[in-house]
Formats: sequence, C-alpha cells, structure tokens
Amino acid sequence: MHRKTLDIWVGLFVLLGAAALLFLALKAGNMSALSFDKTYDVVTRFDNIGGLKPRAPVKSAGVVVGRVGEIKFDDKTFQASVTLQMEARYKFPKDTSAKILTAGLLGEQYIGLEPGGDTNNLVAGDKIKMTQSAVVLENLISQFLFSKAAEGKEEQK
Repeated sequence: MHRKTLDIWVGLFVLLGAAALLFLALKAGNMSALSFDKTYDVVTRFDNIGGLKPRAPVKSAGVVVGRVGEIKFDDKTFQASVTLQMEARYKFPKDTSAKILTAGLLGEQYIGLEPGGDTNNLVAGDKIKMTQSAVVLENLISQFLFSKAAEGKEEQK
C-alpha cells in the first residue's frame, strides 16, 4: 500500500513538472496570448524593425489590440513589410500612425498605434502610411560618441 501512494505522488510531481515546462515554453514563444477572436489584417512599412518578431503585441494606450502577423522584406522599396492582425472589435481611423517601441530599456519590442482623427476606419487590406522605425540603441550610442568626439576637437582648436 505504501508503494502505491509513493507512485501516485511521483506521478503527480512529474505531471506538475510537465505542466510547468509547457507553461514556460508557451511564455517564451509568446503563444500564451493565443486568441481565436476575429481579426483583420493591416499592412505597415518600416525602414528598420529592430528586434520585432512575429506574434509581438500591437498596443494602443497600453492595451493589446492585435498581434504582428508576418514580417517580410520588400526588395523594391528596401523596407520591412509588417502585417498586423488587428482584433475586429477594435476600430482605428485610416490616418492612424504606427511606431516600434520597446518595453523597458532592453525589453521586447512591440508596435504602438496612435489613432488619428479621420472619420473612416481601417479595414482589412488597408495600409498604415505614417510609421516610425525602431530606435536602435547602438546607433544612439555611436551618435553620442561622435558628437562628444567632435566637441573635443573643437575645444582643442
């Protein structure tokens, strides 16, 4: 009898461990927010997407209103074409702007939407024309260093 209860406890422990691993895998793969709500696709173009990945959140006013669907490179315009899967319950004006933002200093990247004032709303297949690319930390650091170096040369004269 004692052996049987030990086997049950070991089995429960193994199941709990497997459930924890599944939870971590879903969190790491950004699949925990899997939704089966109706969506409509909107396309945006960026010069630089930084570390943006598919399934990254699309937020407006801090609320997740969609997910990044597909990211492709357009070899005619040399820009990244990003498809946003917007939840159908959220409507945005046609003159909405999109920018790539970072959660925290070195956190994950997401797309932030700023609604415009147009009376017509975005529908499936529309394009968001006003975009702002990701801020690349390395570029900011190099600009800072070059400006400091230029200041140092001017002081030496």
